[in-house]
Amino acid sequence: MRRAVAVLGLWLVAGFLLLPLAGKLDEVTSTDPALVLPKSAEVTRELLREREAFPGTDAPEAVVVYVRDGGITDADRAAVEADRAAFEAAGHVVGPMTASRDGQALLLSFPVPGKESVPQVKAVLADSPAGLRTAVTGEAGALADMDEIGEGVDTTLFLAAAGIVAVLLLLTYRSPVLWIIPLLSAVAASQFTTAIVYLMGRHLDVTVTPDITTMMTVLVFGAGTDYALLLIARYREELHRHEDRTAAMAVAVRRSFPAILASAATVTIGVLCLLAAQMNDMRGFGPIAASGIIVSLAVMTTLLPALLVLLGRWVFWPFVPRFGAAVVARRTGWHRVADLVGRRPRMLWTATAVVLVLLGLGVSGLRLGQSTAQMYTDEVGSVVGQQLIERHYSGGASSPAVIVAAADGVDGVVAAAKGVDGVADATATGRSADGRWVRIAATLTDPPDSDAAEATIDRLRAAVHAVPGADALVGGQTATLVDVGRASERDNLVVMPLILLVVFVVLVLLLRALVAPLLLAASVAVSYVAAMGLSGLIFTAIGHPHIVQGMPLYAWLFLVTLGVDYTIFLMTRAREEVATRGNRDGMLTALTTTGGVITSAGLVLAGTFGVLVVLPFVAAIQMGVIVAVGVLLDTFVVRTLLVPALAIDVGPRLWWPGRPIPQPAAPPPTRVTADLAG
Repeated sequence: MRRAVAVLGLWLVAGFLLLPLAGKLDEVTSTDPALVLPKSAEVTRELLREREAFPGTDAPEAVVVYVRDGGITDADRAAVEADRAAFEAAGHVVGPMTASRDGQALLLSFPVPGKESVPQVKAVLADSPAGLRTAVTGEAGALADMDEIGEGVDTTLFLAAAGIVAVLLLLTYRSPVLWIIPLLSAVAASQFTTAIVYLMGRHLDVTVTPDITTMMTVLVFGAGTDYALLLIARYREELHRHEDRTAAMAVAVRRSFPAILASAATVTIGVLCLLAAQMNDMRGFGPIAASGIIVSLAVMTTLLPALLVLLGRWVFWPFVPRFGAAVVARRTGWHRVADLVGRRPRMLWTATAVVLVLLGLGVSGLRLGQSTAQMYTDEVGSVVGQQLIERHYSGGASSPAVIVAAADGVDGVVAAAKGVDGVADATATGRSADGRWVRIAATLTDPPDSDAAEATIDRLRAAVHAVPGADALVGGQTATLVDVGRASERDNLVVMPLILLVVFVVLVLLLRALVAPLLLAASVAVSYVAAMGLSGLIFTAIGHPHIVQGMPLYAWLFLVTLGVDYTIFLMTRAREEVATRGNRDGMLTALTTTGGVITSAGLVLAGTFGVLVVLPFVAAIQMGVIVAVGVLLDTFVVRTLLVPALAIDVGPRLWWPGRPIPQPAAPPPTRVTADLAG
């Protein structure tokens, strides 16, 4: 008991020191492209050169479009000129008014200090003549829309995650009290992680973005609650065997810790594989996610046990586990599942594998690459403005490619750019203060996020790079899409196999075998393909088949590292049981005894990631669906049917070259005939 008090005291001291820092996370959170993009990419080098040579010119561009379907009137022109004067009076340097060839649209563009200036721009447009449609787009408009739509997202996500965990824990424990303890522990882990992420961003130069903090919150809630479920299930089991709840908790921690540690180690090492990625934001997510898992492990194996011991048995009310109370052995649904698995294992695992492979065919419905118009669940002003520009101007008028070249070669660069197929025009827009560099805007004929525009960027780069002495670099929105796409492709090819290798090594060390880890790693890969395929069918059905470039890697990361958790929980118990019962009976016993807790853990994790569907961003919804579908497949198909049936069919060779070693037997329960609830 004194140890529990000491542990609680240490966490209170840590909370006093760290939790105030959690509220400062916004100070280190950034969406600066220079921090997110690959450091070696041409678009990053162009952006950094532009910032140094032209201070302030990388400010986001606000593009205001005016459209009247019947043709722009004189009154419209006068109103636009009045708006232009108002923008200049507000301190903006506004370019000349540009009319479309069809006479139905006018365009103004000017840099603004930041996205916070966009509401003032929209306020000026409120007095436009009747029938004249207006919209604010460009980088400033897009950033402002993202900020407005994302306002309060973190709070919404936190409350939704806490709510879904609370409901699922309440249903799992059927106690009005017990669910509060793991939920509060998960909240504590989330806040401690947030404080640590702030310190990492402040002092270790780790990239922190809003997307990263969103995924971190979900990961900590999901993984932490899983660890809590496993520990509490074992603790409840031991309370029947020990009168002293401190002794019961000591045994519960000792028995559950290896599986929890193996799970945490798998996820931690897996996410640290992201350090091999080129995308800087993905590299940043590696140590941030790892810190979240480590904190969750520490909280759920120290703070949670201390709270449970101090509060006593009554927290399990109305199903309080009494020392020496007989628990009636009964057949459950998991016994029926075990009978099914043990009856025809080869036919079962073969049929299950075939079903998973068939589900994987749905991957063909996914489309890699997501345009701005496909990012949101609702229509936003910047997208509407971009669509209006595409109808009446060259597709890239709102977002030209940016070229920064040496002043001595500017004429050759402009001429080379104009000669590129897909470039409508190229114009020098400024010279640096020291006279070394010239900035050139190249307007593309196609929309900035189209495949055709991306192909034009490749041709444009080849052309300007060939100009002697120009040292030209090409950046801008379309160039960013090109470089992000290529970095993501490279990361998929390099990091995904690395993560699978890490999982395999962890399984080898945990199970002290080679055959079982090989089969388990293969099952994880098949499960991932099936999850992506089923998700592809869902996305096609709801009209959102396009996924962002980094989605396959993030999905692989979560599904492989988190999905293998349940297999780890099953196989560590199986290794204990096989040593005394034999391969077949041991595997079936492990399936029945872990079925309840693993299913509860899977539902909690799937539900936690599922809360991402409440966000207004398509990518967040897709991530939530993919992980939820994948976890449910792992829980109810892979871990329940495929792995046990395959393990029985392979037989004792599963554990080659080692063999399970009998573990010390647990103290015999007093008047307890069985406990299959865990």
